[in-house]
Amino acid sequence: METRFTTTLWESITPIYQQILDHPFLQGLTDGSLPEAAFRHYLIQDALYLQDFARTIAAAAAKAPQDAWAETLARHAENTLVVERALHEGLFREWGITLEEVFATPPSPTNLAYTSYLVRVAYREPFEEVIGALLPCYWIYWEVGKHLEERGSPKPDYQRWIDTYASEEFATPVREVLAIADAAVADLSEARRARVRRHFITCSQYEWMFWDAAYNLEDWPVKARG
Repeated sequence: METRFTTTLWESITPIYQQILDHPFLQGLTDGSLPEAAFRHYLIQDALYLQDFARTIAAAAAKAPQDAWAETLARHAENTLVVERALHEGLFREWGITLEEVFATPPSPTNLAYTSYLVRVAYREPFEEVIGALLPCYWIYWEVGKHLEERGSPKPDYQRWIDTYASEEFATPVREVLAIADAAVADLSEARRARVRRHFITCSQYEWMFWDAAYNLEDWPVKARG
């Protein structure tokens, strides 16, 4: 039986995924040592990130060669991010941070680089490559959530984050996009599959960088006036 394309994708990022699990941001979620300032920085940047992530899903839906895929992805763009937005907005309320303050925050350098890459792929490349770029955010978060769920966290806010990404509600769209990814490359040449793999690896690297940026409270190294 032929190995699923998505299986080979995951195998290609095994070292990256292990470094994600080993990162002090994720280690700190489960042992409670993550500074709250880093977690808040991350949540604000993630809320900004999701705006362009949703736009990229919508662009993929518009390019989908099958109606069923277009319908699934359009539903993801409209509905599945509600899971993450509910987590964000609930925590922001508890922290006394308004949505106006969140969306007035400039994206960090890593956030801007990652979202710019997603949007560039969405508008310049064919459908299967857009899926390859989107897939790490879906899949890595699900795998991380399941992994961290086994350990739990002593801090309720961190446990809520873990529970969100380990949930069946989050798992369902991940499984759907994995199925689309495998079907979309079924008849493609190895050269075209390699382009999908490149985007998948690049965005997996950005996932590590995103957590690292939050852990280090990344900001722009030089500032304008005002």
